[in-house]
Amino acid sequence: MAFDPATLAYDARGLIPAVAQDHATGAVLMLAWMNAEAVARTLASGEVTYWSRSRGEFWVKGATSGHRQRLVELRIDCDRDCLLLLVEQTGPACHTGRPSCFFTAVRGGAEVAADAAVPPGEGR
Repeated sequence: MAFDPATLAYDARGLIPAVAQDHATGAVLMLAWMNAEAVARTLASGEVTYWSRSRGEFWVKGATSGHRQRLVELRIDCDRDCLLLLVEQTGPACHTGRPSCFFTAVRGGAEVAADAAVPPGEGR
């Protein structure tokens, strides 16, 4: 059965959340938004293309920074309202220069670096 991006469940703005995950390590890299055309462009080119809500235009990840995402596989959740993009990431995924946008954790009610060690006996 052929896939049609129009069959996904988009929000009122015509967008669907897309989580990028490193296909080799399983690391969650970032969350961004796509519309049907961004999904179609990504599938056609293999270069992940998002919809920039702030700029109101298509955004090929890494087009200016060189930190590209090559699509390995696109997965659709059970409700068809969220996408998982398994990608090959070149360079850092986050605009801050970090490998992932998820670098802050909340532990014991405080924000800390997600890669900081948890003291023995303390839960996250």
